[in-house]
Amino acid sequence: MSSYSYIAVDPSGLETRGTLEVPDQCEALRRIREMGLFPTKVRAAAAARPVPNRTPSSMVQEQPTKRARWVVRRMKPGLLCGFTRQLVTLIEAGLPLLRSLRLLHEQEENRRLKCVIEELGISIENGCSFTEALRMHPKVFDGLFVSMVHAGEISGSLEVTLKRLIEFIEKAQRIKGRVKAALYYPCAVLFVATAILILLLTFIVPRFRAVFDGLMQGQRLPAFTMLVFNLSEAAKTHVFLFVIGTATFCGLFALGLRTSWGRWTFDHFKLSMPVFGRLFRKSAISRFARTLGTLIGSGVPILQALMIAQDTAGNVRVGKVIADAHASVKQGEPIAPTLKRSGIFPSLIAGMVDVGEQTGALPEMLMKIADNCDEEVNNAANALTSLLEPILIVILAVIVGSIVVAVFLPLIAIGTGFDDPNGRGNM
Repeated sequence: MSSYSYIAVDPSGLETRGTLEVPDQCEALRRIREMGLFPTKVRAAAAARPVPNRTPSSMVQEQPTKRARWVVRRMKPGLLCGFTRQLVTLIEAGLPLLRSLRLLHEQEENRRLKCVIEELGISIENGCSFTEALRMHPKVFDGLFVSMVHAGEISGSLEVTLKRLIEFIEKAQRIKGRVKAALYYPCAVLFVATAILILLLTFIVPRFRAVFDGLMQGQRLPAFTMLVFNLSEAAKTHVFLFVIGTATFCGLFALGLRTSWGRWTFDHFKLSMPVFGRLFRKSAISRFARTLGTLIGSGVPILQALMIAQDTAGNVRVGKVIADAHASVKQGEPIAPTLKRSGIFPSLIAGMVDVGEQTGALPEMLMKIADNCDEEVNNAANALTSLLEPILIVILAVIVGSIVVAVFLPLIAIGTGFDDPNGRGNM
């Protein structure tokens, strides 16, 4: 027997913690379900030790588990969506779940996903439900995925729930791709502009300076040319320090994001940015509305749905608002007032949520909000890309053009025969 600690929620959404003495994790999950609870985390207790006597068959069954946990980190949403779509097709064709998983395991080419499917089949063979088997892979199947599968198993409509899940993943990835596309272009142009500037200042401009030192014969170079030459000399001398400073800044930034204060500050900055803030805000609202609407529409209790929406919000500030909404609902209050007081959700969206709560059509209203936000994000991303394209091109042209002008000013002075860069005297 081993000791397993668990965290679960009851039908009203209250969190419960405890410890069970059971042979394995599947039995622990079964015991928790028999108590009328919904397990969210089950793991071996710190004091637990492996059973010393193991039969060869048990060791063979545990090898895929260890291998799967070692190779699986985060699964790409597209790969997970493809697996879910194939599973739905096989189940609709009348194949049992275990047989469907075996077929998918045989034809899967991705090594990580193949190990996960293998362990899902082994868990189901050992008596676990599909939901319990999915909970053993929290890095692959998040709370949203597990809760929707659980709701589908309880209602007997697993195929319908999985189809909703596929639609959710595809739409979430589509809106995420639009936001990334709006950010990739300016970042790419800035990267190219920085690379060109470094190349000009460290390799091209110093060669011209050596030529002009011989041609000008001790005469003064134009002031703008001297400025560019001095910048070139500084860049060439301190390029190593610049690289170290950039790497240090990136490292400190990454470490800062792992702290609660750093994450909160960065997420607040994203929502408050002058140009991109509206894009991030609408994207976060869309994700919240689609997650909550999909969960409630699939039969997940609202308190549990709010907990999952908080975990998958992707933004700490938005997650805090969802946590406040969860506390309000637990006290019998509606969601809309909390959203309206947050300062993140517009009054129009809070009003639509209020209408959905009063009419009993909250899932449908949330899906409409998500669709409207997706359309606004799409339009804003297209407009932002169209606006930034000429601006960045002009900036790049000004940088390169300034260096070219600085290089040609001495040539003009030599060609016109002026010894003074300002043209006040002849040679």
